[in-house]
Amino acid sequence: MKIKNGLAIIGGSGIYDIEDLKNPKWVKVESSFGEPSDELLFGKIDEREIVFLPRHGRGHKIPPSDINYRANIEILKKVGVKKIISFGAVGSFKESLSPGTFVLINQFFDRTINRKKSFFGPGLAAHVQFAHPICSKMKNILLKASNNIKIDVVEDGTYLAMEGPQFSTLAESNIYRSWGCDVIGMTNMPEAKLAREAEICYATVAMVTDYDCWHPNHETVSVSEIIRVLSENSMNAKNLLKNTIPLLSQKDEDHNCSCNEALENAIITAPEARDPEMINKLKYIAGRVL
Repeated sequence: MKIKNGLAIIGGSGIYDIEDLKNPKWVKVESSFGEPSDELLFGKIDEREIVFLPRHGRGHKIPPSDINYRANIEILKKVGVKKIISFGAVGSFKESLSPGTFVLINQFFDRTINRKKSFFGPGLAAHVQFAHPICSKMKNILLKASNNIKIDVVEDGTYLAMEGPQFSTLAESNIYRSWGCDVIGMTNMPEAKLAREAEICYATVAMVTDYDCWHPNHETVSVSEIIRVLSENSMNAKNLLKNTIPLLSQKDEDHNCSCNEALENAIITAPEARDPEMINKLKYIAGRVL
């Protein structure tokens, strides 16, 4: 299956489906990089075709470090996705970013260590620009949509991606705060990096569930409390999505974006030295430039 205008939603903790999707259909899509998190859910919102992927799989069966991020991004690219809105639960490093707040991320700090972070490798080397990891046009559309709903949405924030699955120690939490990070999560890396390699516009809505462990009145992160906030965040995320879709459906939103040309001068390997097997494996990700 293919979707028009290529919009995908990746749902994080607490978001495993979209109830308001018209004509929903789960479809299994194969990947050259192994097993993705789940099937893709195709359907329509406000007459706009979208595809939804539950990052942890339905029922939350895959922990952060075991998610096959490469397979997830490849199957989205394969079905025609050009834009991704990513939702994910995070902890807060700032008093002002209280549980229930949504942060529109503009920067990342990657502290993950056990994940495949690139589609490229021996036989085909590439280096994409990543100074600005979020599509600013997508972020601005989300910000505009947030003005129509009654939830706390903060523009710009730095997301520290940790390996997990354990939460931070107090020492780690304090150090990350001193670095100027705003929120902490376990799933947006290498997801954002792979989306850039796949030339897909990517934006993150970070949904605050707790204060990590630095806060004197919240020294430990309670899973039960996180689940309660997750439920509230899930409803607000779906409301934000409802208000975002009409803006993305406007004709003038199908603009050219630098995200869609990320591989233009990124492949370093000389044509005669490129591995044919790698070229074939990357036909969906990098076919435009290969």
